[in-house]
Amino acid sequence: MPRVLACGATLALAASLAACGNGSGGGSSNDGKIHVLVYGDASNKVEKQIVDTFNKTSKVKAVLDTIPGADYQQKLQTIINTPQAPDVFFNWGGGSIQPFVKAGLLMPLDDFVKKDPNLDDKFLPSVYNSAVVDGKPYGIPMRGTQPVLLFNNKNVLDKAHVKQPQTWDQLVDAVKKLKSAGVTPIALGGGDQWPTLMWFEYVYDRVAGPELFQKALGGDKDAWASADSKKALGMLKELVDTGAFGKNYDSVKYTNGASPALVAQGKAGFELMGSWYYAQQQQDAKDFAAKGLGYGTFPTIPGGKGDPTDVVGNTNNFYSVLKKTKHPEAVADFLKLMYSDEFVKAQMAIGNLPTTTNTQKFLDTSASPEYSRFQYDLVAKAKSFQLSWDQAFPPSAMTPIHQAVQQFFNGQLDADGFIKAMQALPTE
Repeated sequence: MPRVLACGATLALAASLAACGNGSGGGSSNDGKIHVLVYGDASNKVEKQIVDTFNKTSKVKAVLDTIPGADYQQKLQTIINTPQAPDVFFNWGGGSIQPFVKAGLLMPLDDFVKKDPNLDDKFLPSVYNSAVVDGKPYGIPMRGTQPVLLFNNKNVLDKAHVKQPQTWDQLVDAVKKLKSAGVTPIALGGGDQWPTLMWFEYVYDRVAGPELFQKALGGDKDAWASADSKKALGMLKELVDTGAFGKNYDSVKYTNGASPALVAQGKAGFELMGSWYYAQQQQDAKDFAAKGLGYGTFPTIPGGKGDPTDVVGNTNNFYSVLKKTKHPEAVADFLKLMYSDEFVKAQMAIGNLPTTTNTQKFLDTSASPEYSRFQYDLVAKAKSFQLSWDQAFPPSAMTPIHQAVQQFFNGQLDADGFIKAMQALPTE
């Protein structure tokens, strides 16, 4: 779910999908190249490096194409069944690829794995299985695990005599102190909608445990109307009503760098965001990333059913392969780089945490070894790692989910309205 504009502010997607790459055509073209389509953000630095490494030895060259984060999902669906389709594309596994599998557009990777068992064995099973559909693998992990963390500006917290909150009551207390100090307690890119969703995911987990969402995902509409669901919504409304997010959060975006800048510039205390936030701050505010950026887990909720070790976010991102690629052998060779030592070290240098079995030996080489070990331990100990709601549900549910969470936060929907909106979501 990292969604940050790549290659400048407003990069339009050309029909050729050249984007930030330097080629044209797609998976069904015959230009003698493989096109690798990725989500445009700060991690593209590593993807470019790996493509360059591949091209040094491969007769069939790879071209890296990017789509700005905010537009990625929509434009992918627009081109995936056209001559502009890529050979290989970035996704979130889970519900994000199920429709493509059902439509017969993706290549099962069984044959690749038979020829190179490392394409299975070199990845943590719980992550790898996120891209298994109907018993067949359709994705290779290609970035890092992305738990959602509660980030902070250490200096802002120190001035307001606030510590990283361990409990919900401490969070509410921190909000009051930061307001009194004249800063926005929590930065929120509400204009993008999906950052708001992260608050629902964690509060629901802490109150109800992961089972409520799993029931809802399985089609049990009563789950949304349960007492735990209503309790979670009440706590979220209370947080909004205290002014935790200020008043203009719906006009602020993460995708244009505005909400991270509020934290980096000392105008906000906290921001709830995926672990890619470190790489983003490293790119946009290097000194702050090195000296002022703090982080911690989401607070516990006393009496809640969720385990304090539970995390939400994205287990990883994946590369999937279009069935109609004209260069399957080259694609298979390209995917092998996703478990290479070079890949692991390059990802860790920007703060990402790959889910390969060789990751642990490189933790000390990361941009911030302390940060990488924190993430690694967090994911390793998590009783539950819940995939983001908008990725667990099929793509047709994404817009209704985003609209519902935004409208609940800004008061256009009450609890009953939110519950009805979620009950109406498609589950297939």
